[in-house]
Amino acid sequence: MGRLGKFWDSSVGKKIVMGATGVILVGFLIIHMAGNLQLFLGAERFNAYSKLLKHDIIELTWIVRLTLLVSVVLHAVAAYQLTMRNKAARPEPYAKRVPQVSTYASQTMRYGGVYLLLFIVYHIGHFTTGTFHPAFSESGTFGNVLIGFSTWPIALFYLGAMGFLSLHLYHGIWAAFRTLGLARPSGDPLKRQIALVLAIVVAGGFSLVPLAVKLGLVH
Repeated sequence: MGRLGKFWDSSVGKKIVMGATGVILVGFLIIHMAGNLQLFLGAERFNAYSKLLKHDIIELTWIVRLTLLVSVVLHAVAAYQLTMRNKAARPEPYAKRVPQVSTYASQTMRYGGVYLLLFIVYHIGHFTTGTFHPAFSESGTFGNVLIGFSTWPIALFYLGAMGFLSLHLYHGIWAAFRTLGLARPSGDPLKRQIALVLAIVVAGGFSLVPLAVKLGLVH
């Protein structure tokens, strides 16, 4: 087994991979959120933004897509293997476990992550390929969004994903900072202002789109 294999096989290596891929994914989410908010600038501006990504810089778009795919796969596989390794190391749960420095966000990382994986698959099929969209148009991205969020079940599914995303970001950003050595141990582990602000801004920014459509703020 080479150095790379030994690195991946170690728990520390998997945590570093999760931290590094997490940083990549957070960076993409911030840019993606900013792009989505152009919906409020009108159909012409939003469709032009979509055209830029799908046609004008399609080569760069595909590089980003492949990078994100690899990052998501590595992130998910590392998380799953760490979970299985932890369970194998402690097959019998403690009789009573009282988390002292954990948060609700850290306790929901596993099933929240599963929800987000399912959401990613649906989201791609909904707005990228049009597989799950009732009236998909390659050029009418603005209309795709309005029609896509025309029903409450879909809007609520997206909002639920953003709820889990906020929790995932809150815990994940702080954990990544610690794993990558960007934050020192703190006497107050629950004091995570940067992670909290980013989680609220990113998840809140994404949530504005389905909410605006359902409340009739965009037409």
